Amino acid sequence: MSNQKSLSQPAAQRQLSTTAIHGGENRQKSGDSITDPIFCASTYTFSDTNSVIQYIEEKLPREEYGRYGNPSEKVLEKKLAALEGGEEALLFSSGMAAIAGLLVSKLNQGDEIIFFDECYHRSREFCVKHLSRFGVVTRQVKTGDYEAMEAAITPQTKLLVSESPTNPHLSVVDLDRFVEIGRRHRVETLIDATLATPYNLLPIAAGVDYVLHSATKYMGGHNDLLAGAIIGSSEKLESVRNLRGIMGSVNSPHNVYLLLRGLKTFELRMQRHNANGQAVSEFLNSHPRVERVLYPGLEDHPHHDLARRTMRGFGGLVTFLIKAADWRATADIVDAVKLPRIAPSLGGAESLIEQPLVMSYYECTPQERRQYGIPDNMIRMACGLENASDLIDDLAHALDETGEL
Repeated sequence: MSNQKSLSQPAAQRQLSTTAIHGGENRQKSGDSITDPIFCASTYTFSDTNSVIQYIEEKLPREEYGRYGNPSEKVLEKKLAALEGGEEALLFSSGMAAIAGLLVSKLNQGDEIIFFDECYHRSREFCVKHLSRFGVVTRQVKTGDYEAMEAAITPQTKLLVSESPTNPHLSVVDLDRFVEIGRRHRVETLIDATLATPYNLLPIAAGVDYVLHSATKYMGGHNDLLAGAIIGSSEKLESVRNLRGIMGSVNSPHNVYLLLRGLKTFELRMQRHNANGQAVSEFLNSHPRVERVLYPGLEDHPHHDLARRTMRGFGGLVTFLIKAADWRATADIVDAVKLPRIAPSLGGAESLIEQPLVMSYYECTPQERRQYGIPDNMIRMACGLENASDLIDDLAHALDETGEL
């Protein structure tokens, strides 16, 4: 007897790949197409004045103006919510638009937020440099120091924020402890799970209030779109949706289509990303020119046991430190690879590689880079969907070609 879930079963009982393909979609679609059509409309018409009044008074589930929604966008949001196990998802034009939209809608002058300090540098910059102009205070504590996070909470604290795993250090957060601190102090919690995806980690199941994704990465999966999403309860996201409609940080109809298409192969792609990340990290961990590998799938990673207990897999991002005389010697290795392209981002079919000092922190002072944990000899590689043996051969050649110290 087959153990496969049938579509007659409740959506909550379906396997992830089935949800990624069918979640949020009507069985019979407009025009009888198997895929949801692209609605290239900036506005939506009404048959008469009474239909406008009826739409307003009865809050009918239809569109009015493109800044407030798109029919296929609603399908995508339902699919993302189903994948994450949340009540509702809210799509934005990028991951940064998503976190900015959430923070601006939830915070007022005098409010405080607390960040674990290993985070995407633009998220930190938005809070420290821009929210501060409106009287919002950002406090940063060492990642994984839960006592310090709790000690930093004041009556003005409104949100605890972390990534898991973090970028680029790949630290893993104990979600149970993170959530427990928030609940005990009645402070909401946000996890940026972009590097994990709902394939590897489900923060809402642990009680996190909001989950953030840069859907540009693994969810889109092909390095050809920008998108972001916030997942949480319908009640808590209502004010965020209203503000998104005012600010206009919506996505384009074509990007919505690309993201819907990318999600059809989401589980298959994540299986390869996970396998490639593990294989590449194990190779690098045994190479004499590599000083250290940061990857939660390795037994010597400080959070390996936690990651193994709470995550299905460990993703395709691998960060490693080279035994190099200076940052230029590290750059020589980045330049020597043939398969990964030198670029920011991650999660696409093509492998990408970068030196964080150059790509993201070049304008920072050495003191700031030390503060953020970005040494000169750090390399970040986003393993794509290529064959793992080819990626390893390429890295081996690059390490050998650049010579010994």
